[in-house]
Amino acid sequence: MEIGSFDFLKQQDLPAGALYMVATPIGNLGDITLRALHVLNAVDGIACEDTRHSAALLQQFGIHKKCLALHEHNEVGGAQTVIQSLNKGQRWAYISDAGTPGVSDPGARLVHEVQKAGFRVIPVPGASAVSCAISASGSVMLNSEGRFQFLGFWPNKTKERDAWLQDISTSKKTSIFFESPHHIRETLLILANALEADRQVFICRELTKKFEQLAALQAGEIATWLENAESLKGEFVILVAARQASPDEPLEQASLMLWANALSPHLGSKEIAAVLSQVLGLSKKEAYQIALDAKEAKD
Repeated sequence: MEIGSFDFLKQQDLPAGALYMVATPIGNLGDITLRALHVLNAVDGIACEDTRHSAALLQQFGIHKKCLALHEHNEVGGAQTVIQSLNKGQRWAYISDAGTPGVSDPGARLVHEVQKAGFRVIPVPGASAVSCAISASGSVMLNSEGRFQFLGFWPNKTKERDAWLQDISTSKKTSIFFESPHHIRETLLILANALEADRQVFICRELTKKFEQLAALQAGEIATWLENAESLKGEFVILVAARQASPDEPLEQASLMLWANALSPHLGSKEIAAVLSQVLGLSKKEAYQIALDAKEAKD
């Protein structure tokens, strides 16, 4: 069925003088959205991270538009060219090489400049390696109750890498990062040595592509997995499960306040302190201070 036969697309509002941030496939052309095709066909021009790369995508879908190269090295200058076009009432789109613009790709500076100039920016959602990996990760996300931190691309500098490892190993959120095939072996071995042997790790290779591979491991199994891996080619997305708190680890202040706030409407400060002390093992002095803080916050 041709795109033009979807009448609901014709009802989409496409304001003039606006920039459309359009997500494109991360590997499988079938993941382009109907709305993305509709917008790319409707705009006056398309700014691309790499015009040569995007040309193949646009040609595949018969889209012939004026294209402008806009990448990390000319993003601010390129943004001014786009703004001039928006000032004439034109519609422009921006696409990165793959996925959602601005997610470890250029786009943030462009959006900032366009918004600063007073023009509207409209997101057109679609493929994202981060959300794609999360959706298939299962238990790696359980300890953090769905919360995660996206770190971008694994750093090459030792000092920054050490800071990352500290962050990942202690975080109570699932950590997600990208890595290239050139460094993936070294990176995974470093990760394995830095984590507890039973920490869960989810390795995604070539997401959405023909040779897609997903592997759920414990950190202690990484070395063996690398020895037996059929291929380490392609782009990688790595998820590391949140650190699981030990039973005797003290609760954070925010968690204690949740307890106190829940009890506050029903009990006085002394009674709240008694409950916190008995149930959570806090000292009477600490428990009473938490109870007072909760009462003051209510007032």
